[in-house]
Amino acid sequence: MKKLRIGIIDLAAKGQTKSWWNRVVYPNYASIMPQAIGVWCEEQGHHVTLVCYTGLENLVEELPNDVDIVFIGSFTHTAQLSYALSNMFREKGAVTVLGGPHARCFPQDAQQYFDYVLGFTDKEIICDVLNDYTPHRPIGVRLSAKQQPAALPGVRERWKFIEPTLNKALFIRCVPMLNSLGCPYTCNFCIDSVVPYQPLPFDVIKEDLQFLLSKFKRPHVSWHDPNFGIRFNDVMSAIEEAVPPDRISFIAESSLSVLTEPHLKRLQKNGFKAILPGIESWYDMGNKSKSGKNTGIHKVRQVSEHVNTVLRYIPFVQTNFVFGLDFEEGPEPFELTKKFVDLTPGVYPSYLLLTAYGEAAPLNLEYQRNNRVLSVPFHFLNNQHATNVVPNQYSWLELYDNYIDLSKYSLSWRVARRRFMANKVATVRWMNLLRAMSAGPEVINHHIEIRNLLKTDKQFRSYYEQETPELPSFYTDWIRKDLRTLWEWLPDGAMHHDPLAYLKSTLEKPTVSDSIPINTTAGKKQVENPEGTEAVSTIGSD
Repeated sequence: MKKLRIGIIDLAAKGQTKSWWNRVVYPNYASIMPQAIGVWCEEQGHHVTLVCYTGLENLVEELPNDVDIVFIGSFTHTAQLSYALSNMFREKGAVTVLGGPHARCFPQDAQQYFDYVLGFTDKEIICDVLNDYTPHRPIGVRLSAKQQPAALPGVRERWKFIEPTLNKALFIRCVPMLNSLGCPYTCNFCIDSVVPYQPLPFDVIKEDLQFLLSKFKRPHVSWHDPNFGIRFNDVMSAIEEAVPPDRISFIAESSLSVLTEPHLKRLQKNGFKAILPGIESWYDMGNKSKSGKNTGIHKVRQVSEHVNTVLRYIPFVQTNFVFGLDFEEGPEPFELTKKFVDLTPGVYPSYLLLTAYGEAAPLNLEYQRNNRVLSVPFHFLNNQHATNVVPNQYSWLELYDNYIDLSKYSLSWRVARRRFMANKVATVRWMNLLRAMSAGPEVINHHIEIRNLLKTDKQFRSYYEQETPELPSFYTDWIRKDLRTLWEWLPDGAMHHDPLAYLKSTLEKPTVSDSIPINTTAGKKQVENPEGTEAVSTIGSD
């Protein structure tokens, strides 16, 4: 096999950032799969250059040169950036490959701009691409394994790709790890709800933790599991066998149903410093929050008591909420959340807007059948800067008025002061304050601008009311500003996408001529053109 020059680009940011909070956390958003692909490519004898873009660098200066093939890992909000990069590398003669959540969620759109679009990705998929590595244009090939990989390269194997990104971090340096893939819960709006839960080998976890103790006096590990601790005793036993108590600081996303008091005591003993449970709604998702059939104010009180218990053992707690769900109406969901903020002063609440990410969840088909999905540019689909789902129980102004009011309340000086005093650990105190003063106002101001445009700009309102498909200049100007010099490389048509592509793909039956032959292991892969699926989760909101 020819020795290939391979570039791998992990897009943790969609543009250069000025927010101090983002400058602290973005270097800790590096994804695991690009690093794993780097290991697999080197095992095949190829030369690999990996760049993780965190918004702190000049991306153009960081990009690898003279490459034969480029792998780009992208979330949906970095899709337009990935399309521009693909076009630039194609012009230079490289073959381009897209992986990450966007490849799974919007494969039909991505196939217009990449030679390969990867769903579930394992070593054999990567080897198939490397063996073929030919341009597939105008429509790229879609490849997917039948399930997530049974194992991934560990931290020791990925270290040469991990360390350069960690060195970009300003204060906290978190090593990304996984102990499982998929999720046992069935939240019908979530990307992981249709991915079967699958634990990864515990012997690799133990070896990785011991390796990190040789690299840092006190390592920080961020578990990228969609839901940490499902097999609680097994994973905690692995941690306890590998390292002495409280020698590594851990961050994890978990459900309140896992965070019982005996479990919290064990987590505290073993160095867990941050937990991010999803509450989602005061009217549903009771299995995740361990609130049973309780709803409304009864659920608020029960969950508040539980979260305050978590805070007695874990210094930092971020709770995640989703607004715009179909079964919610009026100001009550927002007022109940204010009550929760009052009852749990030490928590940092994160507010997300319902977003339909293409093929990510079955619920999106219902939205598309009912023509409720807007073609809001991918650049804004990160759960916080826009929703692309027409509200069921709210007008646009009502939704934004309530959302802005709640956000302002939660970041008000009175609430921020109470949070500062309730947090007993100095690092948590100042990190929460930095976030409230930096990232929080940036998001609020963005939504205030959207709200004002909805009220005063007829063309903008017509777009949201689905009276015109013409994209408001507000979005075009913002993307041009973020992409900077790479704006010139954005392909024609890449500002727009078909919001009904998922629905249409379920109605179309591919013919024999739709398949493009490629060197694959028979029966192992799904190879499709142009119709297929991958899930990557990151701590915090996307």
